[in-house]
Amino acid sequence: MAAPKKPQVPGLLKGLGVTLNTMAQTLKPKKLGGGAATVQYPHEKETPPLRARGVIALREDNCTSCMLCARSCPDWCIYIEGHKELAPPRRAGGAPRKVNKLDRFDIDYALCMYCGICVDVCPFDALFWSPEYEYSEPKIADLLHDKTKLGEWMETVPEAPALEAGAEKKKGK
Repeated sequence: MAAPKKPQVPGLLKGLGVTLNTMAQTLKPKKLGGGAATVQYPHEKETPPLRARGVIALREDNCTSCMLCARSCPDWCIYIEGHKELAPPRRAGGAPRKVNKLDRFDIDYALCMYCGICVDVCPFDALFWSPEYEYSEPKIADLLHDKTKLGEWMETVPEAPALEAGAEKKKGK
């Protein structure tokens, strides 16, 4: 004679049980060991990882309007305008030199795909990744951020991590 079969609980009831258990854990106060496994975003904010890609920040003083970032951008979302000014000579008796000054630097985040090519190609360290991720706007046209806004995000750019042991160039080589 065959052993009697145990009644099978349908998958729907099992899933509902898991959902109810998770919901009960979420409703417990955190000091009692409960709490949600996820961060409840608008009310609690998680600190992004050190090298998180949020928005692109601009250090305006380093930008020479060379246009490398704008030309290498696959989305064409960077708009730069500049002019040339005469600067004092580097050496006494030298001729005044022409330097580029930045008039406009805008990034349209409605077009940007956050590939980071602009940050990589900048030879003057004017563009950096900021971990800032809260910059939504009610109108899509407001996602065009100018150099003032991009400069404000420089405050959120973390310091570069220290080099690992052995990463420095050895003397004599």
